[in-house]
Amino acid sequence: MRAEDGTDSLDRAAQQFMAARPQLFGIAYRILGTAAEAEDVVQDAWLRWQKTDRTEIKEPAAFLATVTARLAINVAQSARMRRESYTGPWLPEPVDTTADPQLGAERAEALDMAVLLLLEKLNPVERAAYVLREAFDYPYKRIAEILETNEAHTRQLVTRARKHMAAERKEPVSSTAHKRLLEVFLDAARTGSLSGLENVLAEDVVSYADGGGIRGASKIPVVGRRHVSKYLAAFAPRFWPPAEVRWVEANGRPAVLVSAEGNPVALLCVDVSARGIERIMWVMNPAKLAPYVASLTD
Repeated sequence: MRAEDGTDSLDRAAQQFMAARPQLFGIAYRILGTAAEAEDVVQDAWLRWQKTDRTEIKEPAAFLATVTARLAINVAQSARMRRESYTGPWLPEPVDTTADPQLGAERAEALDMAVLLLLEKLNPVERAAYVLREAFDYPYKRIAEILETNEAHTRQLVTRARKHMAAERKEPVSSTAHKRLLEVFLDAARTGSLSGLENVLAEDVVSYADGGGIRGASKIPVVGRRHVSKYLAAFAPRFWPPAEVRWVEANGRPAVLVSAEGNPVALLCVDVSARGIERIMWVMNPAKLAPYVASLTD
């Protein structure tokens, strides 16, 4: 083979990979819930693509999606053990979706922070099946090939995942209604208004603070309207006076970036249904917060 032939082949491989990359990242991120791990998986897929005999591959994008999904499942299986020893509540690593609202998918499904959090309760194979079907609209036969199982089992995996999601989460509201309620919540939280907080919180609301053991965040979720309201009102005098807030987008939903003296300290995300705010998610771990802030466009 001539040198230029090898170069041309690698150039074509790079072009094919870059064309598929948004979808590859979207698959890996949804299965893993962290952008850092998803990037590692995509990079590993690229290395494998370089070493593959590409003359035998008729559909590069399909081949790359299969490799990525399988790699992500393997990483997710080891990540489950790591997260069991995580200090305090674990939350997904947020991503800025302003440039790519679907995050490489057919639909912006399995992207919401609350959905990613709930998907953590599924095993990695169930999670992958749900992601490939609901976000990427893959046929069951194709998903079965990726998961190396049969079509009937694949349908069962997706059905179980759907039932889990339906049981765990109320129907979300529109982005407009979501932001409106988050604005009311933010005003009540900043002023420490118990009545204001109770008016917007669902009865069984849960507040999660992911500090990763680094910041002074609650190491257990706070549950129930009364408890959450008292908790938020209690730390309002210390937390909010020096804080600056910036409206941003995270995982397809309006969110609030909280900074103090120019340094980001928390990303506030909420899950909202017709009942009110169901989940409050404070991403405070610098390892998750810093990459998100760096990705924001001014």
